[in-house]
Amino acid sequence: MPVPVVLVLDADPPPRLGRLTGRARIVRCGPADLAARLPEADVLLVWDFASDAVREAWPGPGARPGWVHTASAGVDRLLCPELVASGTVLTNARGVFERPIAEYVAGLVLAFAKDLPTTLALQREHRWHHREGRQVAGSRAVVVGAGPIGREITRLLHGLGVQVALVGRSARRTIHGIGDLGPLAARADWVISAVPLTPATYGMFDARFFGLLQPSAHFINVGRGASVVEADLVDALNRRWLAGAALDVFADEPLGAESPLWEVPGLLISPHQSGDTVGWRDRLGEQFVDMYELWVHGEPLPNVVDKERGYVPSEDLTTDNSPSGEGSSSG
Repeated sequence: MPVPVVLVLDADPPPRLGRLTGRARIVRCGPADLAARLPEADVLLVWDFASDAVREAWPGPGARPGWVHTASAGVDRLLCPELVASGTVLTNARGVFERPIAEYVAGLVLAFAKDLPTTLALQREHRWHHREGRQVAGSRAVVVGAGPIGREITRLLHGLGVQVALVGRSARRTIHGIGDLGPLAARADWVISAVPLTPATYGMFDARFFGLLQPSAHFINVGRGASVVEADLVDALNRRWLAGAALDVFADEPLGAESPLWEVPGLLISPHQSGDTVGWRDRLGEQFVDMYELWVHGEPLPNVVDKERGYVPSEDLTTDNSPSGEGSSSG
């Protein structure tokens, strides 16, 4: 049997694939030569998961790899009609980002509750100004997106004593359906988005939604930037419809220096880093090699994306055809 060709859409630093030495032929390429290289590949590793190159190159002529793995949870930058219709198996990095993102969200909740942004600003001004913080235990949160990231956020917030309502595509067991989102959000202190980007979630957090929130509420997005109508959020914050917000993801990344978002009162901006902890790239590389071991022996792969839905369905969703999105979302 010929040695399989693993094509890597590379990024810096590159993945460590030393365990595949002699067992796979590793071919590295950039966006410009991806289309020319695709026909020779048995496997495509999308290490540069911020690139649109796969979506642009896939419709071209020639054979296509039977397995594509992306080193991210989100797959919206890869999907095109031709890939969706193909027999290629698409997998993602589910299992790597859940806990780091949940810790990041918990940190934001605590920072907002204790007003740490103001404390830091006052320290820079050498000002002593006593204030009262909010108690997190007993507060209410709504987590939108009942995939593994949303569920891990829910578990961690429960540990802080927060009353959490988890909202998914449809109601089942301990999960609320998307139809409950409005009433739940209207009573929440914290609204956290962990949704993937699908037609159902695009622009779902808009002026109508922000108008439902309490003036004391905070909104946090660690899902996908395009799920938020950013101009509507800016307007809502300026009108003080809500107390504050934190965005780790944006419709266009990286966020340009000229973006008005930088100057919005009450808005905390971070550069899409909620899931990135020390050693995360090594963990992604190890995950791919472990999956390659399964693939080369013909065993079923984990983390298989439903290409029609745009995410890996949770185990209790395999027969659910409800239209709203749910699943892994970061990266």
